[in-house]
Amino acid sequence: MHAKTPAAVAGHDRTSRTEDLRARFAAMRATTRALAAPLSAEDAMVQSMDDASPAKWHLAHTTWFFERFILAGDAQYRPFDPAWDYLFNSYYNSVGPMHARPRRGLLSRPSLEQVRAYREHVEARLQQRLRAHALDHAALDILELGIQHEQQHQELLLTDIRHALWSNPLQPAYREDLPGTRAGASPLRWIAREEQIVEIGAASWPAVKDFAYDNESPRHRALVPAHALASRPVSNAEFQAFIDDGGYRTPAPWLSDGWATVQARGWQRPLYWHQDGVREFTLGGWRERDPDAPACGLSLFEADAFARWAGARLPTEAEWEQAATGLAVDGNFIETDALHPQSVPAAETGFAQLFGDVWEWTGSAYLPYPGFAPWPGALGEYNGKFMNAQWVLRGGSCATARNHIRASYRNFFPSDARWQFAGVRLAKDLT
Repeated sequence: MHAKTPAAVAGHDRTSRTEDLRARFAAMRATTRALAAPLSAEDAMVQSMDDASPAKWHLAHTTWFFERFILAGDAQYRPFDPAWDYLFNSYYNSVGPMHARPRRGLLSRPSLEQVRAYREHVEARLQQRLRAHALDHAALDILELGIQHEQQHQELLLTDIRHALWSNPLQPAYREDLPGTRAGASPLRWIAREEQIVEIGAASWPAVKDFAYDNESPRHRALVPAHALASRPVSNAEFQAFIDDGGYRTPAPWLSDGWATVQARGWQRPLYWHQDGVREFTLGGWRERDPDAPACGLSLFEADAFARWAGARLPTEAEWEQAATGLAVDGNFIETDALHPQSVPAAETGFAQLFGDVWEWTGSAYLPYPGFAPWPGALGEYNGKFMNAQWVLRGGSCATARNHIRASYRNFFPSDARWQFAGVRLAKDLT
C-alpha cells in the first residue's frame, strides 16, 4: 500500500504531514462525538434492519480500526479489551472472525459508556504517538484512511439512526432544532455535451498526495457519447407527479426485479414519505415536505423507474464525473447542519447540487476500472470484494463531510437500498 509515499511525491516531510493529520484526526473525532451526543444509550444500541448498524457499533468499530491497524503494530501496546477485536471487526476476514452483522443490535454489552471510554483510550494513545512523531509514513497512510473511514461512518450513523427512529412507533426526532428553511425553486434545464474522450478516476494513492480510495483508480480514458444532463436533481414535486400518474401501480417503467420488489414489499412512495402526501420523516422528525428540494430515500429501482417515466435515463458515472470535474466541492454537507436536502435559489445557473444534498444514482454497475488493483493486505478488503450486484452513486449528500467528497468518489449500494440520502439526476441521449 505504500510503495511510494505521498510525502516523497509532494515534497512534504513527515513532521508537517503528522501535524496536518493530527489536527484533522482531532476535528473528525470531535464531529463524531457531536453527532452521537443527542442519542441515549437505548437509541445507540438499536438495529432496525440487517443493513443498518447501531450507533454504538459505529462508534466502536471506527475506533477498532485505529487500534487494529495502527496501535496494534506497536509491540508495547495492549488492546483495550482483546474480546472486542471480534465484536467490532466489520468484514476483514484476513484479520480474524467477526460478530455477525445482522446481530449487532444484540450487543447490550459493552455499554455506551464503555464504548466512549474505548474511544477516549484509543484517541489518547494515538495522539500521544502523533505528538511524538512516532508514526512512519506507512502508519500515516493508514491514519489518513482511518479518518476517511470514520467520515463514512458518520454518515451511516445518521442514516441508520434515522431509520431506527422512523421504525419506532413514536417516530421521535433525532434533533428537534434542525432547520426547515426553503430557498425556492430552480427550473430544470438540460446541459448538453458532444461526444468526447475524457479522463476519469483518480491517480493511485498513496503514490500521490491527494487521497482517493482504491476503487477510484486507476485514472483512465473513457468514451462519453453525446448526451445531456439535467441541471439539478429531481425534486419532490416532480417525483410526486410520478406517483400521481400511477408510477407505483403500473409495471411499465420498472425493471423486472424492481417491479417484483414493489409488489413484494408494498412500495407506494419513497421510504420516508407519509401517506398524507404532505410530510416526510427527517432527522428533525416529521416535517412538511419541501416540493422544490431534491427527492431522497430512493432506491436504484425507483430512480430508474422515474427516469423511464420521464422519458430519460440515469447518467453513467463517466457522464457524471465529466460534469463534476473542475467544479468546486460546495453545497449542503454535514457542516451545514441542516441534515436534510435543501432546494436551491431560482437564479442558479449551470449545474446545481452536483455535490451535497443527495447521492445521485447512476446507471453504472459497481465494477473495477481497467487495471484496478486493490490495496495489498487486509485493507484490500475495503472496496474490491464488494464489486458485485451493486450500483454506483456520485456526489455526496447532506450527511457527507465536505472534505470527504470529490469528483472521482464512487459510493455503491444494491438496487433495493433506499434508506440513504439518495436521489436522482436525469440524463438523456443526443442523437
